[in-house]
Amino acid sequence: MFPKTPKTRFPHCAALCQTLFALGLLTGCISSSHDPLIAPDVVVAPYDVASGDVLWAVIPLRNESGTSGANIFDMSDKIVAAVEQVHGVRCLPLNRTIETMRALEMTSINSPADALKLATAMGVDAIIVGSITAYDPYDMVVGLSLALVARPGTMRPGSAIAQTIDARRLESAASEHPTQAARTENGIVATASELLDSKNHQVLADVKQYAQGRHRQSAAAGWRTYTTSAPLFSEFAASFTVSRIIQQEWVRLAPEVAARTPKTQERQTLAGER
Repeated sequence: MFPKTPKTRFPHCAALCQTLFALGLLTGCISSSHDPLIAPDVVVAPYDVASGDVLWAVIPLRNESGTSGANIFDMSDKIVAAVEQVHGVRCLPLNRTIETMRALEMTSINSPADALKLATAMGVDAIIVGSITAYDPYDMVVGLSLALVARPGTMRPGSAIAQTIDARRLESAASEHPTQAARTENGIVATASELLDSKNHQVLADVKQYAQGRHRQSAAAGWRTYTTSAPLFSEFAASFTVSRIIQQEWVRLAPEVAARTPKTQERQTLAGER
């Protein structure tokens, strides 16, 4: 017969389990203290959202990178996600755009007029068209060229822009961008073309800023995770290029705000009296 296990060992086992459990909780507390929640930077649109957010759509990007490794649908989905993260703008799923293009028998968008036709059919305020100009998943290089085509009369400035921008600096904004009026006539209200190379120190600084609040602080690679993963670096590239579009929209709407300020209106009245 096997010898019986002394009953006195069980209390020791129970005490050991309690100790290990307590150590586990302590380790969890220590780990959580090293991972504080940090709010990431948020891009805010300058539009009037009193009656609801502005609605955009994204056309599948063209692959002009010279490599078949660039997935146009994956990158287009990342553009949609980047637009969705802009406060004041919503974006339809990419599949909705593809379905509408098929219904209209549009195999591609070849002009701003085509984009406006699609925007009207989808009931959106604007559409993003563009292409992938460079892609290297090993050296982490992504190039994107985007254009925002807006339907006439949509996306007017909201009250927030007047509180954020100094109107005195905006009185010359229209003259500083002489091509803006011509672009608006064609429906193209903003463009952005970026070549983001992870070897560039400015790009690395932008990646670090973007990663704040979007990764675990205690992760081994930290924010550099975005420079070692092609999907994450592409996510950063999409967000960065969309933010450039939003920056141009703030500039485009600036003259309207300047025209509504009391100082500008007073100058216009005096000029009319003369």
